[in-house]
Amino acid sequence: MNSDELDRAFAALADPTRRAILARLASGEATVNQLTEPFDMTQPSISKHLKVLEQAGLISRGRAAQTRPCRLEAAPLQQIAQWVGLYTSLWEASFDRLDAFLQAPQPNQPHQPHQTGPAIAPGHQHDQQQ
Repeated sequence: MNSDELDRAFAALADPTRRAILARLASGEATVNQLTEPFDMTQPSISKHLKVLEQAGLISRGRAAQTRPCRLEAAPLQQIAQWVGLYTSLWEASFDRLDAFLQAPQPNQPHQPHQTGPAIAPGHQHDQQQ
């Protein structure tokens, strides 16, 4: 996947409506009318979202009689997953370093003497330091 294709795919995925459309198409083909049903949008608005998804290569439209069913295209999503996967080792290495730091014995902190006098109410410490 080249840089322009990746940019179009991420731009398409940036919108929650388009992600919801992809989630719906993951369960099978759907017409524009079927995709419009769960949204409080007009059919032309959904069609605009579909056009963005189609231009990004994330969906395709077929032709069946009078309808043009939409279907999810898995290949671009797999390519996006592979691209993100390149950075997984960096994240894992950072988490491993953090885990090692948290598991390492911490140097002994200096022992603070136990206060034996009357407790100082919060906000009154400044008064005693003057």
